[in-house]
Amino acid sequence: MRLDPETAAASAGVRHARMTRAVLRGYDLTEPDQTHAVRLLGSVFHGYVSLEMGGGFSHSAPDTQQTWTRIVDALDALLRNWLSPLGPVTSTDTPTAGEDMHAHGDLISTPSPRTSSAVPSTWSAPGTVCCRTGCPPGPAPRTPTDSWPWPSPSPPAYAWPCAPGPPSWSWTRCPPSGSTPGPRPARTACTTCSSTDARRGRARSPRGNTLTIDMTAGTASLEPGPVGTLRFPDLPPGDKTVEIWLPHNETTELVALRADAPVGLAPDPGRRVWLHHGSSISHGSDAAGPTTTWPALAASLGGVELVNLGLSGGALLDPFTARAMRDTPADLISVKIGINVVNADLMRLRAFGPAVHGFLDTVREGHPTAPLLVVSPVLCPVHEDTPGPLAPDFSEAAEGRLRFVATGDPAERASGKLTLNVIRDELARIVAQRAADDPNLHHLDGRELYGEADAAELPLPDNVHPDAATHRRMGERFAALAFGDGGAFAA
Repeated sequence: MRLDPETAAASAGVRHARMTRAVLRGYDLTEPDQTHAVRLLGSVFHGYVSLEMGGGFSHSAPDTQQTWTRIVDALDALLRNWLSPLGPVTSTDTPTAGEDMHAHGDLISTPSPRTSSAVPSTWSAPGTVCCRTGCPPGPAPRTPTDSWPWPSPSPPAYAWPCAPGPPSWSWTRCPPSGSTPGPRPARTACTTCSSTDARRGRARSPRGNTLTIDMTAGTASLEPGPVGTLRFPDLPPGDKTVEIWLPHNETTELVALRADAPVGLAPDPGRRVWLHHGSSISHGSDAAGPTTTWPALAASLGGVELVNLGLSGGALLDPFTARAMRDTPADLISVKIGINVVNADLMRLRAFGPAVHGFLDTVREGHPTAPLLVVSPVLCPVHEDTPGPLAPDFSEAAEGRLRFVATGDPAERASGKLTLNVIRDELARIVAQRAADDPNLHHLDGRELYGEADAAELPLPDNVHPDAATHRRMGERFAALAFGDGGAFAA
């Protein structure tokens, strides 16, 4: 029975829609896609409940609760990978390395981009690999190569200026799509295009190399694939700055960038530059997209330009990372230290303190007076009082879920093994000690971003990494605490 507008407005449906929109805050959806998603979820929830209550599933296996769990997982994957009608994926022939990228149909090549971070890029056929940071040149790598397979080549944001502003962009790239046999489903990473202050489209390419990782066997293989092209049409006319946010969770090789009108390099926007380093949580972990990692959200709210040196599994106080930060231009700096040191069981308390001092000393060599914020770990119940190492738990692999467990012994804290609580106390002590001579050094307890009450409401799905909704909450809180009145980064 169709309801009249007055009755519909007073019904429970309005409250249900508001609740659904609250759930969707954790996903990178704007209108009208958010309304489409509200209708999708309402249809699935209502339809499933109606069929189950009517006995529609009572005469067959498997159990309906297992089916419902799989439906929720599938909806989560769909919402994370929601495609905008803008930016349809098309295909292209593979250019060769060094080829002059000129006319391509109605599109012309653009000048080199102004990247949002001063970190390395390397040429590797068929294109340029954009890196967050990397080992400095030399006869030998500064870190074991088997521990540095992919965090560094996961790119930061790129920004291309448009003047007078073409209505169409073509982005040709060669992404190695991740494929993980076993408990953790693969997700195709997205590329986001925004124009001035509005997001204009998201797209994913089914093409590219495929990196297959078998977590149970500890092996990986790379299968070469064709180059894919992402096209973002129908941008508004007039002068504008276009930003291409590359996927935060895969390596991207830039083969060509084209537009259907001439473009020029825009002047520096004059925003302060925030340089941040952290673990996979800062890298983006299970965020919905590159613009919704917690640092990206915080930077947007704080009105600053982000250089994100979050490195999955790589926040280990490595000296070359400190040197990369030292040599990167920045107005504001933060380091989030702790979770990787614990879950790798990397060092003992005796070594941790000097390592932190050495890291901060190196950063200060290049930025002697910039506001420097040391952030301790967010809450992670498995490691609060239990040392590492961390290990995968495959007990729920059949249901498609991967979790992590701490395998250390809490009694080993007495011999110097590290836990998150031990690290928080030590970081607070170090910052207080150094702040006596460094008034621009600050400390933030990570539990102010995600603490016990948050864990009860938004538990970590795999016991370590925050989901999309938690990334949003952490970004909003960091912006308020760091960029707000009295914060370390207040203007």
